[in-house]
Amino acid sequence: MTSIARFSGSAAALGVALTAAQAVIASPALIGEAVTHRAAFDDSLLDLAHQYDVGYVAIIAANPVIDPWVPGAGKNIVIPTQHLLPQAPHDGIVINIAEMRLYYFPVKDGEPKTFPIGIGEEGSVTPSGETRIVRKAANPIWYRTKNEIAAKPWAPKIVPPGPDNPLGAYALYLGWPSYLIHGTDDWRRVGRRDSRGCLGMYAADIETMFREVKVGTKVTVVNQPVKLGWVGDRLYLEVHPTPHQADQLEMDNIDDFEDPAGISKTILATAKDAASRLDWAAIRQAAKDRNGIPVAITR
Repeated sequence: MTSIARFSGSAAALGVALTAAQAVIASPALIGEAVTHRAAFDDSLLDLAHQYDVGYVAIIAANPVIDPWVPGAGKNIVIPTQHLLPQAPHDGIVINIAEMRLYYFPVKDGEPKTFPIGIGEEGSVTPSGETRIVRKAANPIWYRTKNEIAAKPWAPKIVPPGPDNPLGAYALYLGWPSYLIHGTDDWRRVGRRDSRGCLGMYAADIETMFREVKVGTKVTVVNQPVKLGWVGDRLYLEVHPTPHQADQLEMDNIDDFEDPAGISKTILATAKDAASRLDWAAIRQAAKDRNGIPVAITR
């Protein structure tokens, strides 16, 4: 089973380093509801991720002591279906690489729809910044990049629409050349670091996006493994695994946690007059677990 290293150090050593732009979240919202699934004898976390429209790494991070392939009949499985919104303009599409999740705002500053995504593997990082949807295609043709051709010179350079096309049935093309939001030929890749930098989605999710998203829609890509937000008078914290830890989760062997100087100042700045109500034990636990589950950190 997964082994989680003991968190050590003071509050000043929590979490991950945040940029100044990430440090202030004006008024984030908590969306979704907490869900628990009682496992049947033939369940796996991979199948449950697909069933509940969450990513694979997200569900195994939320259940670190559960065997992902044989959870066991009657075991309670935490389904990570509750999320703090990333700190970004609530406009168009917001993608948080750190949590492998996309938020789509049909109405600016309204209630978003949210879906899991697959992202770039090590060495094929999905870029951060702002761009737009420049075109859409149903049954897209896949043109392999120069790097992909060099890596597999024997493979066809052009893949037509069909079950073997890694773009799936729909594609949304970004203003960044060679980067797309698309379906996939293998749903098991969603919610994992398993692409050349594009963003893969479950078939039903990309069909929804293709139907609703217009060309010209703004796309903001951020990388926020730590999210903070006020919900009423309570401050919440949500911490996701680093890329290295996400890979370790897939290997069922978390043997270290990266705790560089981090988020205590951000938490204090966000808490303001409520700083005396901060629950530092809960903060330390969230930083140690990095399970992607929002937790209240004020009493």
